[in-house]
Amino acid sequence: MTCTACASIYRNHGYVPTADDLAAIRVGVDTRDTVTEAIGTPGASGVLDSSGYYYVATRMRHYGGFAPTPVSRNLVAISFDQRGVVRNISRYDLEDGRVIPLERRVTDNGESDSTFLRQLLGNLGRIGPGSLVPEE
Repeated sequence: MTCTACASIYRNHGYVPTADDLAAIRVGVDTRDTVTEAIGTPGASGVLDSSGYYYVATRMRHYGGFAPTPVSRNLVAISFDQRGVVRNISRYDLEDGRVIPLERRVTDNGESDSTFLRQLLGNLGRIGPGSLVPEE
């Protein structure tokens, strides 16, 4: 007799463009509109000044009665300058709870979105249905 209720179930959430799709985006040339046409609408965009597009994909492991845990998380951040032209493209992964840059194509101007990215990556696994429904 086997216990199938104890088997892990994996669920994928979100979307991250492939490396081939990202290779078609040209830093310093493409705009917000051409990026959206090429790889689709982002899952999130810059909170404070709409400076970037963020594509996030998470793979969650559900096991028995335990809380779901993130197995992997990938994030692609596309930043824009004041004119709406692509400033840089960065890929991040979740490893031991830290933000690890996997790839970064940059036209550097000294600004950084690392605080927002750290918060976004750190909080994605903590949102559950109970936190979305207001208590009465």
